[in-house]
Amino acid sequence: MTPPPTSSADGTRPGRSTVPEGGHTPIITLLTDFGLVDGYVASMKGVILSRCPGACIVDVTHQVAPFDIRSGSYVLKSILGAFPPGTIHVAVVDPGVGTSRKALAARLACGSIVLGPDNGLLSWALAMEARWEARSLENPETWRPTVSHTFHGRDLFAPVAAHLALGFPFEGLGPSCSPVLASWVRAERRDDGLLGQVVHVDHFGNLVTNVTEADLGRKEGLAAWAVKLPGMASLPGIARTYGDVPPGATVAIMGSSGHLEIAVHQGNAARILSAGTGTEVAVFSGRADAGSMDD
Repeated sequence: MTPPPTSSADGTRPGRSTVPEGGHTPIITLLTDFGLVDGYVASMKGVILSRCPGACIVDVTHQVAPFDIRSGSYVLKSILGAFPPGTIHVAVVDPGVGTSRKALAARLACGSIVLGPDNGLLSWALAMEARWEARSLENPETWRPTVSHTFHGRDLFAPVAAHLALGFPFEGLGPSCSPVLASWVRAERRDDGLLGQVVHVDHFGNLVTNVTEADLGRKEGLAAWAVKLPGMASLPGIARTYGDVPPGATVAIMGSSGHLEIAVHQGNAARILSAGTGTEVAVFSGRADAGSMDD
């Protein structure tokens, strides 16, 4: 990437306004796997605020497990509906930073925009929408003057977010493109049920899967399903809440995001069951047998 030759000291382009169009307060969310020990997140915020001082920056999380694209994609999906249309969401879980992978912006039907690397991270955000438009970030006018090969969060995604917050046209970011859409956003449907996988481990150690309430039908029928992890006895039925079982017991529930979870009441399921992102989960009729998972 070859940046343009001129810029101000803070990385903004000379003569371009730093006031949002229409006087509104733009909302920009940040989701990364950067952690909070280093200055990476602060650097991104500094770039955004240098360009758009009036932005409201919301930290979704910076504690996504390092390089865990599935988990980052799920967390992004889980918060999209909580923000107003027009929000700009920046997601950076980018083990391939500096390689040939594209950098993307996608405008959703709801009016919000998601930014991130083209590595599957935006898959769930796009799968939720009937219509969206994606652009490859190829306009140097919207980047920082110098783009590092290892920190596109600061040098590419943050300044692009600030430009969009100030009214820069989405169409001006670069050419249309077709993003990578990961297969793990959908569970595999089988004759006797579904084969899914764990896509996120939350703060409590609950195992969040890619099996959704929509996959299983009406809530009244959840008790007819059984759930099984490899090497674990099947769990009969999907409970209403964690407290439906005694402390220390394993339970399958439909979580607040509409995703099936396996939890240990007042315990850490990921640690106790030795499971994590990518672990297979079978969901089947209570009359069927999922013993093949142990093979």
